[in-house]
Amino acid sequence: MESKQRTQNPQLEHASSYYAASANPSPLRETLKEDVTTDVCIIGAGYTGLSSALHLLEAGFNVVVLEAARVGWGASGRNGGQIVNSYSRDIDVIEKTVGKEKARLFGEMAFEGGKIIRERVEKYNIECDLKNGGVFAALNAKQMHELEHQKALWERHGNDQLEMLNQNDIRSMVDTERYVGGLLDKSGGHIHPLNLALGEAAAVESLGGNIYEHSAAIRIERGEPVKVFTEQGSVTASFLIVAGNAYLGGLMPELRAKSMPCGTQVITTEPLTDDQAKSLLPQDYCVEDCNYLLDYFRLSGDKRLIYGGGVVYGARDPADIDAIIIPKMLKTFPQLSNVKIDYRWTGNFLMTLSRLPQVGRVGSNIYYSQGCSGHGVTYTHLAGRLLSEVLRGQAERYDAFASLPHLPFPGGHVLSVPFSALGAWYYTMRDKFGI
Repeated sequence: MESKQRTQNPQLEHASSYYAASANPSPLRETLKEDVTTDVCIIGAGYTGLSSALHLLEAGFNVVVLEAARVGWGASGRNGGQIVNSYSRDIDVIEKTVGKEKARLFGEMAFEGGKIIRERVEKYNIECDLKNGGVFAALNAKQMHELEHQKALWERHGNDQLEMLNQNDIRSMVDTERYVGGLLDKSGGHIHPLNLALGEAAAVESLGGNIYEHSAAIRIERGEPVKVFTEQGSVTASFLIVAGNAYLGGLMPELRAKSMPCGTQVITTEPLTDDQAKSLLPQDYCVEDCNYLLDYFRLSGDKRLIYGGGVVYGARDPADIDAIIIPKMLKTFPQLSNVKIDYRWTGNFLMTLSRLPQVGRVGSNIYYSQGCSGHGVTYTHLAGRLLSEVLRGQAERYDAFASLPHLPFPGGHVLSVPFSALGAWYYTMRDKFGI
């Protein structure tokens, strides 16, 4: 193992977040400085890459993971920490694209990601503050109607852990007057996202996988085998999985053209008293509202309120995160007006035009999954299983996702930001007026 005295690039260390400040101990991993050969090379040590690596190692493959920064440095270590089922566009929307028969397969997979997370936590003894239960909160009658539809849809595809909430019910779960009702998914939940990633990385290494940090892939030499170059080394592999998502940059232009990085912001309060925490969220469920640009919040393991929301198209870092998020938090919980904010940060996720994940293959041996569109915690764990299946010759479930259309943004990258912002404004107005 390389000396911990090596020179660090602050931009490649974890964001100054609550998650980084409360992360479990994790080793400083080597930078790749040699030429290695393996069965599968994976670019990205976030959830997609780590889930793929774990499934492949369990199936007997040799695996090398290349990470430009640190394990969980991107969205996997910065997100809201909520285990939310299904996809950013639900099963009924997929059905309109692929038909009822094929949509059944998506329905079967819609609740699998959360199960995978729980399996990993139990099997590898991962300490990540796992809590069960998530609430979708409605702000108007239209959103309540949509939640009733969602409940019926999810139950049709096998989720029997759902409960509609009237206004009194939700007030017993969230101490705010904002919501007219909601939907409780007992199979949802929340975790410390960075600690989940760090625990999965430790599991990868326990099975003989190699993870190299500060080892950005700078060039891919396509062919059989495929060769991935870093600044100081290379990996030759039979297969390559590209799992860089919003932080892939221009490494594969054909992937960049059909997606757009977006930023979201999160704040974390100082530790609340036991009484404060219990009054805000008595059952310790996580919550997200039903707006297009939604707010999401939950309690941390040490009873802080973690509150996020907002989208910055094009993934620019906002100048003042507090100015964006604190008004949202106080609109929901005005009783927190005197509570101190200890942490604030931003992180990027990758959005597609359809808001559905993009899964596919380039050439004969380069596979990818990207574009969770803000719904990645559960999907990425499913994606890792699907990618491992296709490399083992079981392609049906992978092919279902690969068959979804990968649409380019109108006008390309130049117009993707204003185009998306205009669309968001339209849906925000609909949310505001409940239409």
